[in-house]
Amino acid sequence: MIIKGKEYLVKMHGKKYHCALDITMDHIGGKWKTVVLWYLRNKTMRFGELKKQIPEITEKMLSIQLKALEEDGILKRRAFAEVPLRVEYSLTPFGKTLVPVIEAIAKWGRSLGEKEGKLEELKK
Repeated sequence: MIIKGKEYLVKMHGKKYHCALDITMDHIGGKWKTVVLWYLRNKTMRFGELKKQIPEITEKMLSIQLKALEEDGILKRRAFAEVPLRVEYSLTPFGKTLVPVIEAIAKWGRSLGEKEGKLEELKK
Protein backbone atom coordinates (compact mmCIF):
# COMPACT_ATOMS: atom_id res chain seq x y z
CA MET A 1 0.00 0.00 0.00
CA ILE A 2 1.18 3.52 -0.65
CA ILE A 3 1.01 6.08 2.13
CA LYS A 4 2.29 9.60 1.47
CA GLY A 5 4.26 8.40 -1.54
CA LYS A 6 5.99 5.52 0.25
CA GLU A 7 5.24 1.85 -0.29
CA TYR A 8 4.35 -0.24 2.76
CA LEU A 9 3.53 -3.83 3.62
CA VAL A 10 1.35 -4.75 6.59
CA LYS A 11 2.26 -7.89 8.53
CA MET A 12 -0.62 -9.02 10.70
CA HIS A 13 -1.57 -12.36 12.27
CA GLY A 14 1.08 -14.21 10.27
CA LYS A 15 -0.08 -12.80 6.93
CA LYS A 16 1.28 -10.11 4.62
CA TYR A 17 -0.98 -7.51 3.07
CA HIS A 18 -0.01 -5.20 0.22
CA CYS A 19 -3.32 -3.32 0.14
CA ALA A 20 -5.75 -2.11 2.80
CA LEU A 21 -8.61 -3.73 0.90
CA ASP A 22 -6.85 -7.08 1.26
CA ILE A 23 -7.06 -6.69 5.03
CA THR A 24 -10.76 -5.80 4.91
CA MET A 25 -11.72 -8.53 2.47
CA ASP A 26 -9.76 -11.13 4.43
CA HIS A 27 -12.11 -10.39 7.34
CA ILE A 28 -15.46 -9.86 5.60
CA GLY A 29 -14.97 -11.22 2.08
CA GLY A 30 -16.76 -14.13 0.53
CA LYS A 31 -20.37 -14.75 -0.30
CA TRP A 32 -21.82 -15.01 3.20
CA LYS A 33 -19.90 -13.00 5.81
CA THR A 34 -21.33 -9.63 4.82
CA VAL A 35 -24.84 -11.10 4.72
CA VAL A 36 -24.42 -12.50 8.24
CA LEU A 37 -23.09 -9.13 9.42
CA TRP A 38 -26.05 -7.37 7.79
CA TYR A 39 -28.55 -9.32 9.86
CA LEU A 40 -26.54 -8.93 13.07
CA ARG A 41 -25.85 -5.21 12.63
CA ASN A 42 -28.76 -4.11 14.83
CA LYS A 43 -29.58 -7.08 17.02
CA THR A 44 -28.53 -10.33 18.62
CA MET A 45 -29.76 -13.45 16.85
CA ARG A 46 -29.78 -17.19 17.35
CA PHE A 47 -28.42 -19.66 14.78
CA GLY A 48 -31.91 -20.68 13.62
CA GLU A 49 -32.99 -17.06 13.19
CA LEU A 50 -29.95 -16.36 11.01
CA LYS A 51 -30.58 -19.51 8.97
CA LYS A 52 -34.18 -18.45 8.39
CA GLN A 53 -33.02 -15.02 7.16
CA ILE A 54 -30.47 -16.60 4.78
CA PRO A 55 -32.30 -19.65 3.36
CA GLU A 56 -29.71 -20.28 0.61
CA ILE A 57 -26.88 -20.91 3.10
CA THR A 58 -26.33 -24.43 4.42
CA GLU A 59 -26.14 -24.99 8.16
CA LYS A 60 -22.53 -26.13 7.78
CA MET A 61 -21.53 -22.99 5.85
CA LEU A 62 -23.34 -20.73 8.34
CA SER A 63 -21.50 -22.45 11.17
CA ILE A 64 -18.15 -22.00 9.38
CA GLN A 65 -18.81 -18.31 8.72
CA LEU A 66 -19.93 -17.63 12.30
CA LYS A 67 -16.83 -19.34 13.66
CA ALA A 68 -14.52 -17.37 11.33
CA LEU A 69 -16.16 -14.06 12.29
CA GLU A 70 -15.86 -15.00 15.97
CA GLU A 71 -12.17 -15.90 15.56
CA ASP A 72 -11.57 -12.52 13.92
CA GLY A 73 -13.16 -10.78 16.91
CA ILE A 74 -16.08 -9.45 14.88
CA LEU A 75 -18.79 -11.58 16.52
CA LYS A 76 -19.30 -12.89 19.99
CA ARG A 77 -20.98 -16.20 20.67
CA ARG A 78 -22.87 -16.56 23.91
CA ALA A 79 -24.01 -20.02 24.98
CA PHE A 80 -26.58 -20.46 27.73
CA ALA A 81 -26.54 -23.52 29.99
CA GLU A 82 -30.06 -24.59 29.10
CA VAL A 83 -31.66 -27.68 27.62
CA PRO A 84 -31.81 -27.43 24.70
CA LEU A 85 -28.64 -25.34 24.42
CA ARG A 86 -29.34 -21.74 23.43
CA VAL A 87 -26.62 -19.84 21.55
CA GLU A 88 -26.79 -16.19 20.56
CA TYR A 89 -24.58 -14.21 18.19
CA SER A 90 -23.97 -10.48 18.23
CA LEU A 91 -21.42 -7.99 17.01
CA THR A 92 -18.52 -7.10 19.27
CA PRO A 93 -17.59 -3.41 19.64
CA PHE A 94 -14.91 -4.08 16.99
CA GLY A 95 -17.55 -5.70 14.76
CA LYS A 96 -19.82 -2.67 15.15
CA THR A 97 -17.14 -0.55 13.46
CA LEU A 98 -18.03 -2.47 10.28
CA VAL A 99 -21.70 -1.40 10.32
CA PRO A 100 -21.16 1.81 8.27
CA VAL A 101 -19.09 -0.20 5.77
CA ILE A 102 -21.77 -2.90 5.42
CA GLU A 103 -24.52 -0.28 5.11
CA ALA A 104 -22.55 1.56 2.38
CA ILE A 105 -22.05 -1.71 0.47
CA ALA A 106 -25.78 -2.47 0.79
CA LYS A 107 -26.71 1.02 -0.40
CA TRP A 108 -24.50 0.62 -3.47
CA GLY A 109 -26.02 -2.79 -4.23
CA ARG A 110 -29.57 -1.52 -3.75
CA SER A 111 -28.88 1.36 -6.13
CA LEU A 112 -27.43 -0.98 -8.75
CA GLY A 113 -30.36 -3.38 -8.32
CA GLU A 114 -32.88 -0.57 -8.81
CA LYS A 115 -31.01 0.73 -11.86
CA GLU A 116 -30.33 -2.55 -13.65
CA GLY A 117 -32.72 -5.05 -12.07
CA LYS A 118 -36.38 -5.58 -11.35
CA LEU A 119 -37.80 -5.53 -7.82
CA GLU A 120 -40.20 -8.40 -7.12
CA GLU A 121 -42.15 -8.83 -3.89
CA LEU A 122 -41.90 -12.25 -2.30
CA LYS A 123 -45.21 -13.92 -1.48
CA LYS A 124 -45.22 -15.84 1.79
